[in-house]
Amino acid sequence: HHDIYSIEDLKQLIHDLKNANPAARVHVKLAAEVGVGTVAAGVAKARADVVLVSGHDGGTGASPLTSLKHAGAPWELGLAETQQTLVLNNLRDRVVVQTDGQLKTGRDVVIAALLGAEEFGFASAPLVVSGCIMMRVCHKDTCPVGVATQNPELRARFTGKPEYVMNFFLSLAQEVRELLASLGLRSLEEAVGRVELLSTRKAVDHWKAAGLDLAPLLEKIDPAPGSALHHARTQEHGLEEALDVELIAAARPALEDGTAVRIERDVRNVNRTVGTMLSHEVTVRHGAAGLPEDTIEVSLTGSAGQSFGAVLAPGVTLRLYGDANDYVGKSLSGGRIVVRPEASSHFWARENVIAGNVVGYGATSGEILLRGRAGERFAVRNSGATMVVEGVGDHACEYMTGGTVLVLGPTGKNFGAGMSGGTAYVLDLTEAKLSPQAMAEGALILETPSESEVEEIRELLRRHQEWTGSHQAAELLEEDRIAERFTVVVPRAYAAVRLVLTEAAAEGLEGDDMTVWDRVMEASRG
Repeated sequence: HHDIYSIEDLKQLIHDLKNANPAARVHVKLAAEVGVGTVAAGVAKARADVVLVSGHDGGTGASPLTSLKHAGAPWELGLAETQQTLVLNNLRDRVVVQTDGQLKTGRDVVIAALLGAEEFGFASAPLVVSGCIMMRVCHKDTCPVGVATQNPELRARFTGKPEYVMNFFLSLAQEVRELLASLGLRSLEEAVGRVELLSTRKAVDHWKAAGLDLAPLLEKIDPAPGSALHHARTQEHGLEEALDVELIAAARPALEDGTAVRIERDVRNVNRTVGTMLSHEVTVRHGAAGLPEDTIEVSLTGSAGQSFGAVLAPGVTLRLYGDANDYVGKSLSGGRIVVRPEASSHFWARENVIAGNVVGYGATSGEILLRGRAGERFAVRNSGATMVVEGVGDHACEYMTGGTVLVLGPTGKNFGAGMSGGTAYVLDLTEAKLSPQAMAEGALILETPSESEVEEIRELLRRHQEWTGSHQAAELLEEDRIAERFTVVVPRAYAAVRLVLTEAAAEGLEGDDMTVWDRVMEASRG
């Protein structure tokens, strides 16, 4: 996750997700290992709703063999440490604790509850009930029983039924009820954290456990007065203090009947995740399609905080006169974001940073126009948005899978690393800045733009100049050397697949035709 490099980054992501859907619970999954309790305490302080402690036995069939054999610890160890640490720090009642990792029986559930869990994750067992035979080829599209594949022929082999999974969980629940009754408990909530009810004599007396001290694992810690051993109060996310509360009130006509509204406000860097809760309201009322373009236009002046315009919905335009911190347009979902210097600014925009790191991370659609440079990891995992920027730091377009990026300035090192889709147009590109591995393996193609691509570049420049007043865009539009100055960066496999689809369309074939499927798979493999 290239938007998480610290506990503060994680806290920001949790805040983003709560803004994107205030009614949703935010889970943070942690691998069971030594020290997981300390991390869980940080996650609770970062205001997650659920902490999931995941044991080493579980995991997708696509996991590398080294991870399956050597990564993580049993969920029992991680769960016990998490419960103890949260109780010691008076944090346990603020979060739900969940565990998973090859839970199969009611006995597993009750033991997990006694160690501190109140929710329990099942994946492998229900999959096996549905027909999975654990071939561990989930990532290869060759699942022989049709569980994990998009191949229509293999999917036809699937024999699972909902009733199979229902019967499994009904039997599991019955076993849980019987075990709770045998312990004299009326509910799972009463069992949470009651480690003194665990019988360990058989395990300790077993010859394989000679010398094993289970005391640290089974230590009972009493909660502070007014607290509890289980989830008892909701997290305070502070959403009522967000600038979006004002924006939603001002945008009421647009939300209710689609009337265009224009809003002007000041913004400060304490205003995090601006536009995201507003986008939630748009989506709730109008669906994923949102509103017509620019129905809600918000003009802000000042310095925006983290995640400006994150998850912005179609129909919402944020225009910022000033600068922004990290995560501008993260997970952009159809809206438009324009960042330009204030009118009184005397800085030469193309030579100064106007937005921080991780701009457009995971964007799926929409438009970002920055009059100035951005920091590192620009357009990482972009899968469909259009972005224009006047210079970027290291790792731009990393893992990009779709969309279009126009860079009107210098690029840092490692440009296009892991890029598997989309197109980047870069001004005066220096090949030394490209990902060395991608170039060595021939994963990226560098081309002179065709006539249609030159026209696309010109259209992007026109839009950039129109929305941001960019002097650089205006200068380039007056030039006749667009084809000479710009380089097209495109992944080789993506170019091959795009060619196959174009040829198939010319032949009148549909995208889901098996002949087209085979040709696409062959092209993607080179």
